[in-house]
Amino acid sequence: MFSLIPGRTAGRSRSSAIAVAALGTIVALATPAGLAHAATSDTAPVAARSTGASTAATAAKAAAPAAWAAGTRAYLVITAPGGTAAVAGSVATKGGSVFATYDAIGVIVAHSTSASFASSMRTVPGVQQVGATRTSDVPADAYDPALPADPPQSTTTLTESNRWDMTQIKADQAWAVTTGSASVKVGVLDTGVDDRHQDIAPNFNAADSASCAYGKADTRAGAWRDVDTHGTHVAGTIAAAKNGKGVIGVAPGVRISSVRIAEPGSTLFFAENTICGFMWAGDHGFKVTNNSYYTDPWQFNCPDNLDQAAIIEGVRRAQEYAEGKGSLQVAAAGNSNYDLANKTTDTASPNDSTPVTRTITNACIDIPTELPGVVTVAAQGNGGAKASYSNFGNGVIDVAAPGGDGSSGVYSTLPGGKYGNMNGTSMASPHVAGVAALIASVNPSFTPAQIRDQLGVQATDRACPSDTRCKGTATKNGFFGEGAVDALKAVGGSTPPPGKYFENLTDVAVPDNTTVESPITVSGVTGNAPATLKVGVDVKHTYIGDLKVDLVAPDGSVYTLHNRTGSGTDNIAQTYTVNASSEVANGVWKLRVNDNASQDTGKIDAWNLTF
Repeated sequence: MFSLIPGRTAGRSRSSAIAVAALGTIVALATPAGLAHAATSDTAPVAARSTGASTAATAAKAAAPAAWAAGTRAYLVITAPGGTAAVAGSVATKGGSVFATYDAIGVIVAHSTSASFASSMRTVPGVQQVGATRTSDVPADAYDPALPADPPQSTTTLTESNRWDMTQIKADQAWAVTTGSASVKVGVLDTGVDDRHQDIAPNFNAADSASCAYGKADTRAGAWRDVDTHGTHVAGTIAAAKNGKGVIGVAPGVRISSVRIAEPGSTLFFAENTICGFMWAGDHGFKVTNNSYYTDPWQFNCPDNLDQAAIIEGVRRAQEYAEGKGSLQVAAAGNSNYDLANKTTDTASPNDSTPVTRTITNACIDIPTELPGVVTVAAQGNGGAKASYSNFGNGVIDVAAPGGDGSSGVYSTLPGGKYGNMNGTSMASPHVAGVAALIASVNPSFTPAQIRDQLGVQATDRACPSDTRCKGTATKNGFFGEGAVDALKAVGGSTPPPGKYFENLTDVAVPDNTTVESPITVSGVTGNAPATLKVGVDVKHTYIGDLKVDLVAPDGSVYTLHNRTGSGTDNIAQTYTVNASSEVANGVWKLRVNDNASQDTGKIDAWNLTF
């Protein structure tokens, strides 16, 4: 993938640095870079450099050092949620400084020049994990961030037309039903967004936009602007205005907020930046976020590495926090033409210094796209085939959408009032984010889990081509997941038909060597269950290789969903398709979870049925 997934933005595809054709000009995506330093600070956002700056932010700036020292690195210090204050004082005694704190999830962003900082902090009572987030120095810009450029704006004579990507997902037909609600906020976590672009300005939400570069929110006006071109392109695909010029986004009636998590110069997305972005999304009411990148510097983070384990845990907690606040995360699968269900090697990491080839397993994950609850999006070319560069993987890919391939790129907005083509899973993900925003618009009470399920329900099944790498069935496989998103189906009704969606949100503990069940009573459904019964499963467990998970029909028939696969992977967050057409729909259905070993426990967090 990119750290950005079209080149590095993921759309940064870290593997192929996909160039961007912009009005006849080839715009190359930025390459990794970055040196830096950091020091004591508080959690206050970087203040506006005017007389309107807040007292806390002004004090924070005054406390920052006048100069930076080479060799400063960034670390995540993980405590229990609410436990950061108890260990914050130890950061200084161990040779570091607190840069930002996210107490709700138990994460401190610390800076230090000491090579022993991480190992020393791991001995502090209350500290659960510590990990370096970089193999390069924190840039000096972190202490006094420069505002991104505000490019002069060009006007366009281009008029809106039905582009191939929009017709492929039937967005042009969906607009006759709804263009999306202005009460739905979509966050673009990316390189920034040109808010003054003629096709973005009508839908831009400055009040909820910020920069999260370096891991702390910068709320100064313009801090959210693009330090590349990638984020502006993504924003246009989601919600370019339906104003008669340029292009139209999938959901041209919703509101766009920019949370810049890429750092200037390198355009890298480090873990602390992603954490800040997810926390911001949760606290600012984003219904959907788009994440077309992977968290630098590791293409895959492995839990047996102390640094990477802390990155996994910190970002996972932030995503879970955002989802708990009502935000669904949509992410690009990456551009390396890599089987995410059969990982063997990583040759692109670390990308902030010198990459090395290392052996990995499926326990190593691409963040954020492989985190529980995140919608993972593969890319299609014009016509619907898998894009040549798109990552894939049976059980990993959720849905597919247009990302462009070859000369058929995705045409969207670029900074300065311009337009151009890009290819990448970075371009596929915002199509899905746009469809998710339409779903949220016509179903305002939907939870993130319900939106996620509806994305699968409305997707058009696409069978595997004659390619042995594609594993799975016609209804769910490694190239297309549950299928290609369909915006028209997504806005087909204001709510699910009465009685056809059922869920149980009551937690059921799963102890060692025990079988437990969670019931759902179905009523009001005529006849038998469908051949495509959707079973949404959210089981929190620290070793899913211990688990057998079955759906039990009202007559006692058993349909196995998961049977001790996944080895040491944490958690099952997946929607299964079951042919239950022989079963009477009404009655008590059960999710049965059998733990077959000792040491690892968990719970049934939630599950649902969609008829």
